[in-house]
Amino acid sequence: VQLQASGGGLVRAGGSLRLSCAASGRTFSSQSMGWFRQAPGKEREFVAAESWSGAGTTYADSVKGRFTLARDNAKNAVSLQMNSLKPEDTAVYYCAASSMAFRYTPVSPNEYRFWGQGTLVTVSS
Repeated sequence: VQLQASGGGLVRAGGSLRLSCAASGRTFSSQSMGWFRQAPGKEREFVAAESWSGAGTTYADSVKGRFTLARDNAKNAVSLQMNSLKPEDTAVYYCAASSMAFRYTPVSPNEYRFWGQGTLVTVSS
């Protein structure tokens, strides 16, 4: 199983970026898929995830109203549209997928088994 993330880059505060993650090796329509991020010197933190396709999306308070997660089961992919970016959004962003089907949206990294390689997002002030 592989998760391939892309779309990171350098953007000014207030700008937008769209991250994409394509999964291969198995489908995740019944599992949770989402995004985490890790800033230098900090622990990996939850950004957004959907527990299973169509279940609704959970967002971290820090990104609510600015970030939008979308799943495409036909492509076995998940994306993260990031608007109104702030310097504090600077981090390596990781897509993740669980191996289990949860009734809730897992927000702990420990509940995700599969991880992409990470893509760097840098927001300048």
